[in-house]
Amino acid sequence: MATADNIKELFKLNNIKRQIRIGIIGAGRIGKIHADNLLRLQQAEVVAVSDLFAGPELEEWAVARGIQSIMKDSGAIIANPDIDAVFICASTDTHVPLIKQAALAGKHIFCEKPISMDIRQTEEAVEAARQAGVMLQIGFNRRFDHNFKRIREHVQSGTIGEPHVIKITSRDPNPPHPDYIKVSGGIFMDMMIHDFDMARYVSGSEIEEVYAQGNVLINPVFAEYGDVDTAIVTLKFENGALGVIDNSRQAAYGYDQRMEVFGSKGNVAVANDHPNTAEISTAAGVYKDNPLHFFLERYNEAYIEETQLFIDCILNGKPVPVDGQDGLQAERTALAAKLSMRLKRPVKVSEVLQLAEQYSAFL
Repeated sequence: MATADNIKELFKLNNIKRQIRIGIIGAGRIGKIHADNLLRLQQAEVVAVSDLFAGPELEEWAVARGIQSIMKDSGAIIANPDIDAVFICASTDTHVPLIKQAALAGKHIFCEKPISMDIRQTEEAVEAARQAGVMLQIGFNRRFDHNFKRIREHVQSGTIGEPHVIKITSRDPNPPHPDYIKVSGGIFMDMMIHDFDMARYVSGSEIEEVYAQGNVLINPVFAEYGDVDTAIVTLKFENGALGVIDNSRQAAYGYDQRMEVFGSKGNVAVANDHPNTAEISTAAGVYKDNPLHFFLERYNEAYIEETQLFIDCILNGKPVPVDGQDGLQAERTALAAKLSMRLKRPVKVSEVLQLAEQYSAFL
């Protein structure tokens, strides 16, 4: 993104102005989460929220939080000279035009994943932010999870030596609604994209090649939209490590989020978070509570931290921890997985654009 020198020059005024004024575009579940987390911060003020379906319910929600301006037109937020940064939480198909508009207006940008479903468009959005010299942070919140950060720390410090095998498990408690499935972009772009980013994050290496297999084992509605609900992807990293990711849209026991890195000197692994650590042992067996039920509970603190860091980066002229290039690389990997499953062969991340153009009919 913007260079360190550009950032320092751009944010000289922040030494005086210590509160960042925020506009939120898209007031669905994730937009409201970000708003509530921003309202925790003394250094941030949520001054406006836009949503195409803004009505009395949203106005009531905003009034309860002291947010003064509610509107349907996102353009009014971007055009407002008093707003320093925007959180883009609207549908994925709006991300690229909104990033371009916000960049042109000199707003810093936090955008939910993925940036888009089209790599060419994502490249344009990332370049627009770079050219404007504004910050662009992507909402890969799992990087800020307390468990996964510990894995990265041990890998980076050399505690387990050189990484050899990375295993990531990510399983949702329930499938999404069919209306969402048809616009989600598929399991690799919608769900596993988080895991592709985590694989890059903990390994410290780019993903070179993927081989994906998937099936419909939970609900035939996924097949109606050319998607699968269960998938396994094997990875080859540029540093020589190997990886395995498994995803399921339905785990009967709750939200399953685990990771392990095996290296030349040892192994580091994290299990699921639970509501408590109590374990009951009786003659009938050993029991403990199911994992935290879904992402809102499991990653609550991670959402808070990613928001705090974004504001801190703006105030102090520091590069954001997850930038547009990270978002772009995760999308490339997701597209490689989708192509791999369709073509029934391994696909290199470097060949996805060529293959996407060749096989665009079934993507």
